[in-house]
Amino acid sequence: VQLQASGGGSVQAGGSLRLSCAASGRIYSINTMGWYRQAPGKQRELVASITRGGRTNYADSVKGRFTISRDNAKNTVYLPMNSLKPEDTGVYYCNADLYDTTRLWGQGTQVTVSS
Repeated sequence: VQLQASGGGSVQAGGSLRLSCAASGRIYSINTMGWYRQAPGKQRELVASITRGGRTNYADSVKGRFTISRDNAKNTVYLPMNSLKPEDTGVYYCNADLYDTTRLWGQGTQVTVSS
């Protein structure tokens, strides 16, 4: 399985961005897809995830502002991010958890929110 992330960029506080992550390869082996982020000097943390069946999970800090969705036909997950805050700044990593518990990562994409 390969993950190709896109989106990200720089925006002022209150603005919006959208991340996308497309999976290819053995896509039938993917259970959960999602996004993690890592701010400078901090550990990587879950932002949002979604299972193949559509069950979602969010970090408390993004609830109500980010909405993850998944198009199983296109093997793609989307993360529109609204009302962005400076503390949302970091490198965002697409993630896929396979049914055999293997965890995969896509390349990181930078999100910078200025105040």
